[in-house]
Amino acid sequence: MIWAILILFAAYLIAMAIVVYGFKKVSLFKAEEIAAKSHFSIVIPFRNEAENLPVLLKTVENLNYPSKMFEVIFVNDASEDNSEAIISEAIEKSKFSTKILQNKRFSNSPKKDAISEAIKNSNFEWIVTTDADCELPKNWLKTLDAFIQKNNPMMVCGPVIYKSNGNFIESFQQRDGFSLQAVTIGSFGMRRPLLCNGANLAYKKDVFFEINGFSGNDHIASGDDIFLLEKMKKRFPRQVQFLKSKEVIVSTKPQQTWKNVLNQRIRWASKTSKQKSTTSLLLGGLVFLVNISVLAIPLLMVFHSENALLYASLLFIKIITDYIIVRQAAIFFGRKIMFWKFLWLPFVYASIVVYVVFGSFGGNYSWKGRTFEKQ
Repeated sequence: MIWAILILFAAYLIAMAIVVYGFKKVSLFKAEEIAAKSHFSIVIPFRNEAENLPVLLKTVENLNYPSKMFEVIFVNDASEDNSEAIISEAIEKSKFSTKILQNKRFSNSPKKDAISEAIKNSNFEWIVTTDADCELPKNWLKTLDAFIQKNNPMMVCGPVIYKSNGNFIESFQQRDGFSLQAVTIGSFGMRRPLLCNGANLAYKKDVFFEINGFSGNDHIASGDDIFLLEKMKKRFPRQVQFLKSKEVIVSTKPQQTWKNVLNQRIRWASKTSKQKSTTSLLLGGLVFLVNISVLAIPLLMVFHSENALLYASLLFIKIITDYIIVRQAAIFFGRKIMFWKFLWLPFVYASIVVYVVFGSFGGNYSWKGRTFEKQ
């Protein structure tokens, strides 16, 4: 038992060291003052987002980019509130092209259907996706355009941060988000992209059609970002890039109940077994096993007291390692993480990881008023 745990933790430390190294390899991008060239179609699916849309619409209105060079396409996914009326009112005052489409369902994934419908009706060469509960930075498109002109990518993945008012549930989601962003950026630094976030994602429209869009995984409700990333990096391994810039950080709203937090993560985990990336599966399995060990260590310290100091040392090393990972990402996002406030996170995270993994085996989860089954 002790040797198995030692090997497991050693593998975890090596993996996290690679993440840290990869994160540092991705350079910060600073946009030069150049004439805008790229044309963007911003795609925003929505379902019952009346509470969040006013904030999003304000940030869209404040985008620092020529109004004739971008359009905004909202896709109504069977909303039951006044979301559409809020957008319609904003359209009357808009300085740029904005339209509302109705989602046309043809698969098990409402969001993929919505994005596909928007792309079919888009006018410009670049598709940029975000979510209705997000806030966009004013230089989002300007910086993205400068990056495209300099690097000639086919897909650009951007950073996302969870907002937090400092309470327990929001702090957890923000710090968990930092860990995911650290792995995302680190994997790009090692030229093995593993993750991206559809709240801040851009790709060329003709390439989307070239790889047949979401075909092949549209039976899976989630994964509009990850499965597209896998297709893109297979077809264009050097032209799928991460834009590491503070000017393009998209803020997203955290969940307000633990039930929604767990459902959200089960939704994320439900697509894992369908991923084709061996690295993703191995890393996911390693993280799962290490987190089971974290929960088991207190019991092992009681029943194998002769190794209690060793177990305690492993747990402390795990906490330090996680803190380094989260702190590195937090610094990029302009946040400070105090170590003593971080101490509780690994235990909460371990409990949630174990619950979510077992929950994803069942496959059923609820999201935005709908129930989905594992495919």
